[in-house]
Parts: sequence; C-alpha cells; structure tokens
Amino acid sequence: MSLSATISAYAALAVVSTGVVWKGSEWLESSSEKLSAHYELPPLVQGAVVLAVGSSFPELSTAVLATLLHGEFELGVAAITGSALFNVLMIPALARLGAEEDLSSTRDLVYKEIQFYLLSIAALLLSFAFAVIYNPVGDAGGPVTGELTRGIALFPFALYLFYVYLQYQDTQDHEPETAPERVSAPKQFGILAGGLTIILVGVEGLVRSAIGFGSVLGTPSFLWGVTVVAVGTSVPDTFVSVRAAREGKAIASVANVLGSNVFDLLVCIPAGVLVAGTAVVNFSVGAPMMGVLTLATLIVFLVMRSHMNLTTAEAWGLIVIYLIFVLWMGVETFGAVDLLPNLPPAGSGPGS
Repeated sequence: MSLSATISAYAALAVVSTGVVWKGSEWLESSSEKLSAHYELPPLVQGAVVLAVGSSFPELSTAVLATLLHGEFELGVAAITGSALFNVLMIPALARLGAEEDLSSTRDLVYKEIQFYLLSIAALLLSFAFAVIYNPVGDAGGPVTGELTRGIALFPFALYLFYVYLQYQDTQDHEPETAPERVSAPKQFGILAGGLTIILVGVEGLVRSAIGFGSVLGTPSFLWGVTVVAVGTSVPDTFVSVRAAREGKAIASVANVLGSNVFDLLVCIPAGVLVAGTAVVNFSVGAPMMGVLTLATLIVFLVMRSHMNLTTAEAWGLIVIYLIFVLWMGVETFGAVDLLPNLPPAGSGPGS
C-alpha cells in the first residue's frame, strides 16, 4: 500500500472512530441526564459530575487502552492533556457561538469549579514530580523521567473522591423546584452500559490511528495524541455543552467542561497506572504541558470572571489561542522551536 493510501486509511479510521465515540456518547449522556433528573440532582452537580464523567469516558478509555494494550502511556497522557486544553478553550467558545446570548456564569462556578480544576492540575504535576524524585529512570542528560506507581496514582484519585464529596454536599442542600422525572432506571442503566461499550470500540480505533500516523510519518505518537485523539474524544463534551447552552443552561454547559477536565486529570491518567501497575512519565514534556494548561485555565477564569459571562469576541479569542497551541505542537515536532526539548522530532518515530 502506498504512503498516501496508508495515510488516507488511518485518517478514515480516525473519522469513523470519532463517529462511533459520538454515537456511544449520545446514548451515555442521554441516559445520564435522565437518571440525574430521576434522582433530583442539582444542575451544578449534574453538569460537573454526572454528565462530566459520562462525557469523559472516552478519555478514560484512551488512558487505559493506550497503556494496557499498546504500552503507550505517554500517548494517553498527551490525549488527555490535549483534550483538557480543547475542553477549556474551545468548548466554552463554541457553546457561546452556538447560543443566542452571552454564556453566563456564577460565583460558585468560577470560584469553586475553576479553582478546584487548577488544584487538579497542581496535584497531577505533583504526582509526576513524586515519580521523578522517588522512582527516577533514564540516563543523566536525557529526558527527566520517573516511574508512576499505583501508590502515587492513588494521590490524585483520592483528591477526586474529595471533589465528589463536595458535590455530594451540594446535593444534600439542593431543593428541586419541579417534580422528579420518572423513568425506568433499569432501562436507562442498560442504555448507559451499551454506550460505554460502543465508546470503547471507537476509542480503540482512535488510539490505533494515532499510533499509525506516528509510525507512517515518523512522528512521535505524542503529537497525534494531543491533537487527533484529543479532539476525537472531546466530541461528546462539545455537543453536551453546546446543546446545554442553546437550551439556556449556561451553568451546566460550563460545569460539564470543568467537571470533565477534573475527571480527566485526577482519574483518567491515574487509571492507566492503576490498571498497568506502573508507567513511565516524561516530566520534561509533562511539566511544560501542565504549564500551558494552567495558563489557558487562568485566561478562561479571567474572561469568565470579568463580567460573569463569555462574550462573542472573547469566544473567538479562545479559539485563536487554541489554534496557536496546535500550530506550536506542529512546529515543535518538526524542530522549528524547542520549548519541549525532549520531545522526539519528526523522523524519530517508530516508522523511521
């Protein structure tokens, strides 16, 4: 098969897999939303926990499958980091552009959710640092790497349990304004299980396409994880938030994004380690990426806090920032800049 035909085949696999993830996520989110209404959960909890966990299942699957089946923990980290960046920049922007009014926020959303998300970034970075300090691997002068163990991975996971506990407290204080929606809980749980299975199939296709692109083009799988896989797994979050914004549920729309990112960082990345037992993390690449994610989150914090809403102009600004990030990843791979000094350049991938 020629190079162009091989690339086209992997591109088709990525597109089809994204569609499969989208379809499975529709089932997952529909059942999650109905179960949330059935159990009378408040809007903030519904968006930040139930819908967020449901729409983040593709990222969770990516981390587990990439590590367990393909030995590509770095690909899983790249996909989740890229997805988190896409979520925090692109999804609020697209939700605003898809709605008729500015995307409003509340003090609880800005101060509680965004600040806990920043804490999540710090906790994951601290876990990477623990791996480098206590379990260093590699030679001097090379990338700063360390081995993540199950014990270290439990640290961010425990923080997520604390986050769920805070949301549980909000649930206890919530008084529903309308009567609960009565649905068949067993049926909805069945639909939810079916959605999870379909998502697993789609994510495996995305992971294979990323590895294939890296092999054929001689580029690190990190590049394709942080772009192709990240965007593909973020499709569910995007449609959930845009639909919520169009229905006038701005708080649930933004809370879904932040809750998804908290779940991605504190559960999805550690999950790959918990399943595989250990995984080597490249701190030389991971630390700068966490820095970029922190900067992007602070920008969103400022624009959401300034007038307690997101305007059209600000939405376009967030889109431009994300496109600059994608451009940076491209030129970084081909050696035009060297802000990630230990990222393998183009031509050093498995297919070189």
